[in-house]
Amino acid sequence: MSTRPIDAGTPPRPRKRPEELRSHQWYGTEGLRSFSHRARTRQLGYLPEEHLGKPVIAILNTWSDINPCHVHLRDRAQAVKRGVWQAGGFPLEFPVSTLSETFQKPTPMLYRNLLAMETEELCRSYPVDGAVLLGGCDKSTPGLLMGAASADLPAVFVPAGPMLPGHWRNEVLGSGTDMWKYWDDRRAGLIGDCELSELERGLARSPGHCMTMGTASTLTAAAEALGVTVPGASSIPAVDSGHDRMAAASGLRVVELVRQDLRLSEILTREAYEDAVATVLALGGSTNAVIHLIAMAGRSGVRLTLDDFDRIARTVPVLADLRPGGRYLMEDFHFAGGLPGFLSRLTDVLHLDRPTVAHPTLREQLDGTLVHNPEVIRPRDNPLAEEGGVAVLRGNLCPDGAVIKHIAAEPRLLRHTGPAVVFDDYKAMQATINDPALGITEDSVLVLRNAGPLGGPGMPEYGMLPIPDHLLKQGVRDMVRISDARMSGTSYGACVLHIAPESYVGGPLALVRDGDRITLDVAARVLRLEVDDAELARRRAGWTAPPPRYERGYGALYQEQMTQADTGCDFRFLARPGAVPEPYAG
Repeated sequence: MSTRPIDAGTPPRPRKRPEELRSHQWYGTEGLRSFSHRARTRQLGYLPEEHLGKPVIAILNTWSDINPCHVHLRDRAQAVKRGVWQAGGFPLEFPVSTLSETFQKPTPMLYRNLLAMETEELCRSYPVDGAVLLGGCDKSTPGLLMGAASADLPAVFVPAGPMLPGHWRNEVLGSGTDMWKYWDDRRAGLIGDCELSELERGLARSPGHCMTMGTASTLTAAAEALGVTVPGASSIPAVDSGHDRMAAASGLRVVELVRQDLRLSEILTREAYEDAVATVLALGGSTNAVIHLIAMAGRSGVRLTLDDFDRIARTVPVLADLRPGGRYLMEDFHFAGGLPGFLSRLTDVLHLDRPTVAHPTLREQLDGTLVHNPEVIRPRDNPLAEEGGVAVLRGNLCPDGAVIKHIAAEPRLLRHTGPAVVFDDYKAMQATINDPALGITEDSVLVLRNAGPLGGPGMPEYGMLPIPDHLLKQGVRDMVRISDARMSGTSYGACVLHIAPESYVGGPLALVRDGDRITLDVAARVLRLEVDDAELARRRAGWTAPPPRYERGYGALYQEQMTQADTGCDFRFLARPGAVPEPYAG
């Protein structure tokens, strides 16, 4: 994390006077309401000198007792407050939705937009001048940033940080990635219950999100690349004392952002989103970032598409040797130089003259950054892969697109044609995947449908379909698997995901039958169902839409407003442009 003066060498921005602060409308005007607001703040135990005329900073905290990725954020909020006080601001902590990838069902993706709504409306409806956003588990990063972008206040994001590396016997474990690996070993009969019990105790051994380049690390790295964190924030281990210092520095910085009126709309530009896409692809990051970055960009008024991802993927190599596609973990990445060091390898493809929350330009932010371990952060002439780690596919099976993390698949499967074995829902697949009557071979293409944004519901991480036990015992560890679901960023394999439109709304995936041949050709960016158009038309004529999943509640709102994967799975009424009035506080 840089310790140089943030605004050194640049002309100062005009600074807001106390009476120009947004919170002044609540506290500083004449009248009954301001009198009431001041009186109620005394009720909270605060002196006038503690808050009047000072920037009011909302600390939006996704901490909870059941979110292991965020269980330390209660303490980090205190460090943020420390920084805000030191800078002359007034911090107020707000609890917001905690989206735990581990425990929340059917998937926290169902609730990402709920967190975004909550973030936006808290920032708008309270006497808040700026915000610090505490999150990190997969959906919390985009949810917080989507809401903050819509509210458009000065804001800084504080990543939760990766957990410590796992350990089992003489092996270093990566959460998620090694869970999948050893669970398959258990199914194949290579390890037993004793080993599994030891793995339970060693896989996740501290607070923090997954320490592989899964979705959490991918999205916090994207946030840093966007310029909404202090430098180096995304890779600091959650329990490192540097994480506390980073939180305090974020509190210090947000007060200055408020005084300069540097809003997120000045940071989250098209150039910033293109740099975040390049970062994700060069990291070999999670496929989930495709959906989230498209949704985040939409909240910033930037149209980001699958074609942008595919275009940028052809311009950047994969330089981070991180699991699940590589060898190392996030702590190794941090001490190798973290994201600042990593971005120093990509300066030729980045937009270096855009601002960040910490520096007037990204160029200044990266000045003097170094890579300390070229095995973890590789040089350009020794990449892990020549092109970015995610490919966008097109074809008659996915007219609106699909994605595959091809660097995490067995190379032999990147061009493959095989017969489909179709499952209509995830529970049915779990119950029957090992049935010999299905005739599944290693050449089969496993197809899961009704697992998309509406069909899932919430597009659960079902996309890494299990390989049948009999094939695992033969040593088969990868097969072509196709779905309208997502998969965990810690997963691996030849898994085609995010097929759009999804089967639940009548996308072509709904028309696939057992035995149909499917062709995957990653180099050609093709996913094709080898069935002629006339036959597909006959099948479509016989297709019946399934009944709605929800009859009431949040699920009914979700069902009514949800968009498809290729456009970010946002709510239509939140994604569309339009003015929202400031509340009258008088």
